[in-house]
Amino acid sequence: MTHPAFSLWRFAVQAAGATCLTLLAIAAAGAQEVSTFQALLQGPQRSAANVVRDPQRHPAETLAFFGIQAHHTVVEILPGSGGYYMEILAPWLREKGQYIAANRDQSLPQYIPDHLKLLERLKAEPQLYDRVMVTAFRADNHAIAPAGSADVVISFRNLHNWMEREEVVESLRAFHKALKPGGVLGIVDHRGRTDQSQAQQMASGYVREDVAIAVIEANGFRLTGRSEVNANPKDTKDHPEGVWALPPTYRMKDVDRAKFQAIGESDRFTLRFVKR
Repeated sequence: MTHPAFSLWRFAVQAAGATCLTLLAIAAAGAQEVSTFQALLQGPQRSAANVVRDPQRHPAETLAFFGIQAHHTVVEILPGSGGYYMEILAPWLREKGQYIAANRDQSLPQYIPDHLKLLERLKAEPQLYDRVMVTAFRADNHAIAPAGSADVVISFRNLHNWMEREEVVESLRAFHKALKPGGVLGIVDHRGRTDQSQAQQMASGYVREDVAIAVIEANGFRLTGRSEVNANPKDTKDHPEGVWALPPTYRMKDVDRAKFQAIGESDRFTLRFVKR
């Protein structure tokens, strides 16, 4: 029997072709907004390990593209113990807005240590993070924010995991419930190959962009913008250990490390949707 998820992906590939042809890329926010985030990147609270990744993650341009403002309620899905975007957003949103960390629940024990590290960090730096709200996330098992309260929900490099665990529809349901009408969903993930099906490259960590768009649009959202700010044409997407062969993971350790370092982090799509 064909699993429903694979039927959805087949539908996605067919539907997305027509959808993408009718959508024009919307430019990232103006220079003033980008400069606002560029200034935030200089904050003393940022860890050296996160700062070194800025040239490949383009955080200022990405956050400006999603249209985040200082008075917004922003939910980040799975910020993790490193808190890359939390370091930037939480102090900035502290006075006028709200940063919500929708982090791991207890259902996946392997991630509990990372969740505890995040909580320890929040406690250790109250001057920055005392107003951060922490909620549980896995699929739609929990409310990631009060219903209809979020201006923006953002997720970085998580979509492939929800697809692999067959939780993507449920996850989108949780985001949709949390967002205000017209609220923004921002998605960044490893862009897959178009000459292979989604099923063929699932284990590699890559997601076909057309599949991602169609699945998200089929679950209560409308695509309003696409950015190439996180594109990397050097990523051939045929690595023995998938996306994890590339930095920062280097799953193959010293094998071909120089080659993977020269490629850099993965080719990524950056998509902006609004809640319908």
